[in-house]
Amino acid sequence: MIQVIKPGKLKLGVLASGRGSNFLAIYEAIKEEKLNAEIKVLISDKKDAPALKKAEERGIDSVLIDPALFENKESFEKRIVTVLKEYEVDLIVLAGYMRLLGKTVLKAYPLRIVNIHPALLPSFTGLDAQRQALEYGVRYSGCTVHIVDEGMDTGPIILQAVVPVYQDDTVESLSERILQEEHKIYWQAIKLLSEGRVYLEGRRIIIMDERKGAVNLNMMKKLKQS
Repeated sequence: MIQVIKPGKLKLGVLASGRGSNFLAIYEAIKEEKLNAEIKVLISDKKDAPALKKAEERGIDSVLIDPALFENKESFEKRIVTVLKEYEVDLIVLAGYMRLLGKTVLKAYPLRIVNIHPALLPSFTGLDAQRQALEYGVRYSGCTVHIVDEGMDTGPIILQAVVPVYQDDTVESLSERILQEEHKIYWQAIKLLSEGRVYLEGRRIIIMDERKGAVNLNMMKKLKQS
């Protein structure tokens, strides 16, 4: 069993392709001193991504890295790694980043990349997870924070939140309800990492209590009350 990250203030590098709502939720948790971390830089692969402007408005450095300007994925990702290293990033946070990371980034930051997916993994991986859940007819969906590996949404799971699926749900209504839970558990998962409480055994995540003793079975209850 290995400790994923040692305790301490985390330097975060956020990768975002869209509006950046999860980025804002993490930013607010830091601002309210709920999370011992600092967002060092936000990187986007989309020049019109609202996340870039949101970062700029909050005094956070933002960098556009346009994949169209690179000859291949490897050179594109080398540029991403270069920027992350310049900002001395400890943990990469994917916040609506719509590209599958390749070996270049994964090798540079092993076990140091987290993502949030709008489904209860391992079900409904990839795009349109909410639509997949509705079409399958599940009664519950939700969201998952996981460590990123070479697969698509296949990495070890840190936290999950469950959301009921109603009979009159649309993709939009279910997505919005799931997003509300994403904004709660993403920063909480990062908090667990910053506290050095996340361990990996095989592909299974073990979360230790604050005393680094036995697994805290009441962890989820405490998180909801925080």
